[in-house]
Amino acid sequence: MSVSPVSIPTARRRLGAELRRLREAAGLTGEQVIARVGWASASKLSRLENGRSRPDLGDVLDLLDTYSVDGPLRDDLVAVTRAAGDARAWLRSYPVMTARQRGYAELEAGCVEIREWAPVLVPGLLQTPGYARVRFLSSRPLAAGPAENTDAETEVAARLARQSLLTRDATPLRYEAVIDEAALGSRGGPPDVVRGQLVRLRELAARPNVTLRVLPRTATIGDWYLPHTGFSLYGFAHPQDPETLAIEGLSIHLVLTDRTEIDRYTAVFDWLREAALSAADSLVWLTDAAPWSPVPAPRPDSPRRRTTTATPEGVAPGTATPSAPAASNATAGPGALTGPPARRTREVQPHPGR
Repeated sequence: MSVSPVSIPTARRRLGAELRRLREAAGLTGEQVIARVGWASASKLSRLENGRSRPDLGDVLDLLDTYSVDGPLRDDLVAVTRAAGDARAWLRSYPVMTARQRGYAELEAGCVEIREWAPVLVPGLLQTPGYARVRFLSSRPLAAGPAENTDAETEVAARLARQSLLTRDATPLRYEAVIDEAALGSRGGPPDVVRGQLVRLRELAARPNVTLRVLPRTATIGDWYLPHTGFSLYGFAHPQDPETLAIEGLSIHLVLTDRTEIDRYTAVFDWLREAALSAADSLVWLTDAAPWSPVPAPRPDSPRRRTTTATPEGVAPGTATPSAPAASNATAGPGALTGPPARRTREVQPHPGR
């Protein structure tokens, strides 16, 4: 069995899940295994089974001996252990990331499907350079320490490198996001940055492997359910790679593989998907929010005016872009489509976040 460098984090999770399965099949508790192999740290086995530490081949061989594993399965797990322990190629691929962004890149490596709920921020895999730069610089005063003081441009470059997962020619991953209308408003940055981000979302939404849904302000989620925070669900092709849930806060970052928790958040995502506009109507929403050039003819019920705002990313220089309508009377999906908010002419102070 061989594992490519980009799948190193996936290999660690696969190895951990298999070691846990073998321990449970042997009828042993974690404490019993620790006592038999003579490890000093009780947390060592937990970190290994959860894919959170670099596996040592000697330690894995001790566990395989304890579980009486031999033959092809033993050979396969030794190969996975060697691949999971070799992080050099992985680190060379992303040398400039903060610890937080590296964690997301590790989850994305090797996965085949991502589903995200974004109530406040445009997800990292969808961000333009300008939007990512604003997000990074706005949160810099809240950095926990020197490790987070990465140069903004190198951090933005690393984020853009992650986005190749969506646009690569060979097996691009399936991506679906429900984005709250509030996350697409003027709080996200200066007007040109926000408009450029909307143009980028319109481009990505047209790709066959990307599904974007806008959740209108007036939409009802489930039986009046209010999601607590944004989250991401990662699916992997190999049956031994557990589906993974990531929840991000300002200073707390949770990564969970517990099946009960995964099922709960999957149910919430299904409610959000049902409440949001369809993919087709969301594409119309994004087109109205940041129209393409040439400028479409004004509609009788939605007059447009030209603006002198700086040209956004994704729009050709010198092309006038109409401002977004203050409101729309159209309805689509479970909730009424209110349309994007009118763009303010002043720059809005950005807020920290992913």
